[in-house]
Amino acid sequence: MSERHQQVEDAIVARRDRVNDALPEDLPVQKPDHLYEASRYLLDAGGKRLRPTVLLLVAESLLDVDPLTADYRDFPTLGGGQADVMSAALAIEVIQTFTLIHDDIMDDDALRRGVPAVHKEYDLSTAILAGDTLYSKAFEFLLDTGAAPERTVDANKRLATTCTRICEGQSLDIEFEQRDVVTPEEYLEMVELKTAVLYGAAASIPATLLGADEETVDALYNYGLDVGRAFQIQDDLLDLTTPSEKLGKQRGSDLVEEKQTLVTLHARQQGVDVGDLVDTDSVEAVSEAEIDAAVERLREVGSIEYARQTGQDLIASGKQNLEVLPDNEARYLLEGIANYLVERDY
Repeated sequence: MSERHQQVEDAIVARRDRVNDALPEDLPVQKPDHLYEASRYLLDAGGKRLRPTVLLLVAESLLDVDPLTADYRDFPTLGGGQADVMSAALAIEVIQTFTLIHDDIMDDDALRRGVPAVHKEYDLSTAILAGDTLYSKAFEFLLDTGAAPERTVDANKRLATTCTRICEGQSLDIEFEQRDVVTPEEYLEMVELKTAVLYGAAASIPATLLGADEETVDALYNYGLDVGRAFQIQDDLLDLTTPSEKLGKQRGSDLVEEKQTLVTLHARQQGVDVGDLVDTDSVEAVSEAEIDAAVERLREVGSIEYARQTGQDLIASGKQNLEVLPDNEARYLLEGIANYLVERDY
């Protein structure tokens, strides 16, 4: 592992620990216990906390403070005053968890982060309520940062619009499963809505709360969109290439379920019958040998490399947007996180 990669992982771990410490304070298990235990279940199961890490690093870079030296709960703003950027970071993380709970319900997935999905561990009704609770809590958190009222309104509007876009992206994803032809361009639009907009919110909301100008806010949002799309492309690749025990779910499940990904869309354009790559209708029944053979075929026609290169191009574009930030350690780490998103192996 390179020194830079280690620095990025250390930065993620340090902020993940801060977020994990803050969660019980802001989202305690209270009455009704069953609801709040279910709401906390996936949060307590783990997660890399990449989105809140991006948010906290943007704040540190904007104010040009040495990483991890300022109090996130009482963070300085541009032009004076303070804001609770940790509360904003938690808002982003609980929205992410809300989407995972509802995704697992819609896909009837059994596992998430190596543990039973919320609707499997509890029940369907409780899982829906847990997701809805997290959705509502996110706006409570973002309203409680202590930032100037007009900045608070703008940040909440951004988060609300982000949630609408996520639903639009999820709807497109479902629609694509019923279509015979989907273009790579349509897929990237869907991924932008379903996945990337939350990275865009994570990068731009701290700039709004801390008083950055519109040009800076927009550039940081575009950084999030680019790296977020690259993140999803890497997720699609990891589904094919990472062992099941490391993924926390069955390797190749997207292929078995015939989900549209940049890899499979490209393969279809090369004349590959993707539906015949894996001869089974059951994720549980697919063998490692079948997945290995399918991946090899996808490599042969250049689909794996096409997806990797698209992800790399998006990362390069995203990093250019960081030029609006001061040249400091936090910006350096944001560049490193962009690289990390397409270099990670789980």
